[in-house]
Amino acid sequence: MTDGFAMPVRVYIEDTDAGGIVYYVNYLKFMERARSEWLRELGLNQQTLLDEGTQLVVYRIACRYAKPARLDDALTVTATMANQGRCRMTFEQQVWRDKELLCSATVEIACLSADTLRPKAWPASLDLSVSAH
Repeated sequence: MTDGFAMPVRVYIEDTDAGGIVYYVNYLKFMERARSEWLRELGLNQQTLLDEGTQLVVYRIACRYAKPARLDDALTVTATMANQGRCRMTFEQQVWRDKELLCSATVEIACLSADTLRPKAWPASLDLSVSAH
């Protein structure tokens, strides 16, 4: 398990429905950004991985929406790697408003060959099973 990663997100009008409440799918977008920024913090990015023949895709997600976020809310989105297998990585992610948990998810990411779209082992740059960041 790695140390957690956290990033701030502000809720804009484009994130909300007509009532000013964050549209449910946008929580998933916030979580995707947090995972991408976590990679960037590790010195990686999606384009570099693609150039190396590796594609990361969401394999499975289980999400629980507890409370709504609203227009102009300042949120914190977290991502913690909970488990890493040969071809999959599991993240525990949360969206917070101050100390109030709004949304939580378990997200499984699969590592695929960019050419064949078949499972492949993590490249050495993403093998965090030995040394957690």
